[in-house]
Amino acid sequence: MLVIDNTLVARLIAAQFPQWAHLPIRPVADGGWDNRTFRLGDAMTVRLPSAERYAAQVEKEQYWLPRLAPHLPLSIPVPLAMGEPGEDYPFRWSVYAWRKGEAALPHRIRDLTEFAVDLGRFLLALKSVDPTSGPPAGPHNFFRGGSLAVYDSETRRALEMLEGRVDTAAAKEVWEAALSTEWERPPVWFHGDVAYGNLLVEEGRLSAVIDFGISGIGDPACDLVIAWTMFGGKSRAAYREVLSLDGGTWARGRGWAIWKALIVAAGMAGGKPSDIEKSWSIIDEVIEDHRRYA
Repeated sequence: MLVIDNTLVARLIAAQFPQWAHLPIRPVADGGWDNRTFRLGDAMTVRLPSAERYAAQVEKEQYWLPRLAPHLPLSIPVPLAMGEPGEDYPFRWSVYAWRKGEAALPHRIRDLTEFAVDLGRFLLALKSVDPTSGPPAGPHNFFRGGSLAVYDSETRRALEMLEGRVDTAAAKEVWEAALSTEWERPPVWFHGDVAYGNLLVEEGRLSAVIDFGISGIGDPACDLVIAWTMFGGKSRAAYREVLSLDGGTWARGRGWAIWKALIVAAGMAGGKPSDIEKSWSIIDEVIEDHRRYA
């Protein structure tokens, strides 16, 4: 088992970036699952992939983040250095500038509708960046931006496991509606993991978007999932209005949301008890949204 702790980070820094070896190292609370994150002094962070399936994201972020940043209205991570495998750690890893702000938990947000509008405008700006040579859907981002069909068998297995516990007929209808559409326009940039932990707030407003490990070019429907995991009512309507996407893209967004909620509810994706509990309400929200707009 790969152990990623302060000692490992200290050895890697000392061996590859000795100019920073004197700086204190401490883990970041809620530093993520795909990567382990540590503070390096007061001005930097170290992020290390926790498994091989996340390792390709390092070079992608190192290359693309500086190219995306000038086009975006909010701060995104700033890579400072890329580390190489060493000290019994097998992957490349990153040093970033420390980004101020706190995870976008509801009690930290001044106005959720304002927040939804700001996020929608950020994603519109991201979508408008030239996609030439951008990374298409693939294993590096678990096929975000590609066809939902890659998760069809997994979704149907979850539906079987949840028979009698959720409205599986309605959930299946949502899923099949998503599979019946596709993105027929040129590929565009998307973030891929728009969730509260990757959105930072300062003084109650959205201030930065982080963790572009699942980003790429293709279908932006995966960036709609937050409409059901975080927004509702006025905030969801505002998010929908700002993004101004067609009904098929929203159908696929519901597909991405219900796939994840189903596999979490069925115990197929791990997750904390709170995540499993929340998945039930997400399923209900997505089904209701489908009934309203389909």
